Amino acid sequence: MKLTVGKIEISLENPVVMAIVNVTPDSFFSGSRTQEADAIERRVRQAVSEGAAILDVGGYSSRPGADDVSPREEFRRLASALEIIRKKFPDTAVSIDTFRAGVMEKTLENFGPCIVNDITGAEAEPEIAGVAARYRVPFIAMHMRGTHYDDLIGEIRGYFAAKTETLRSAGVEQIVLDPGFGFSKTVDQNFMLLGRMGETFRDTGLPFLAGISRKSMIYRTLDT
Repeated sequence: MKLTVGKIEISLENPVVMAIVNVTPDSFFSGSRTQEADAIERRVRQAVSEGAAILDVGGYSSRPGADDVSPREEFRRLASALEIIRKKFPDTAVSIDTFRAGVMEKTLENFGPCIVNDITGAEAEPEIAGVAARYRVPFIAMHMRGTHYDDLIGEIRGYFAAKTETLRSAGVEQIVLDPGFGFSKTVDQNFMLLGRMGETFRDTGLPFLAGISRKSMIYRTLDT
């Protein structure tokens, strides 16, 4: 199994690490916020040197209560990081954390192939799936909000079955599933989901992403 991002091929025979590069002033974890060029380059260099296969760049915080950001400002933030990454680390795959089709398309036009990482799974702006299809780039679809807490695994499996069908009908060829740790899920639910990821997703034949960095399931459990 592999992901193809332009000329970059990422083998998924073994787990790979995605490192987060936040170019927002108000992301979840203050220590990850990198807005100045030197700070961005230091963050990216550190991540790549430590073995990151993918750099996930976000210009719009998904933190509850975060300020709204215009598409123009979101793209400006993304561009500030991508200019450095493309120049200094051209062989490292990039993922763009956005739900906006226009921002994603402008990014692809200006900086070449990137993974689409949409926490809404193309629900906020369905046309973003068409953008991914036209540029033939991978699409990460996340399960955001659970409603049937008595059967969270069943709900997520059903959600992804429908989401995969929708994305494939839009022409998306490469799909990654993200169960959405921390998004409207309790600590116990997060650990239950983590422990059952294999049985939950293995029969889909698709790769999946475990986004657990800096999540409350860790700091609440460890009290640190």
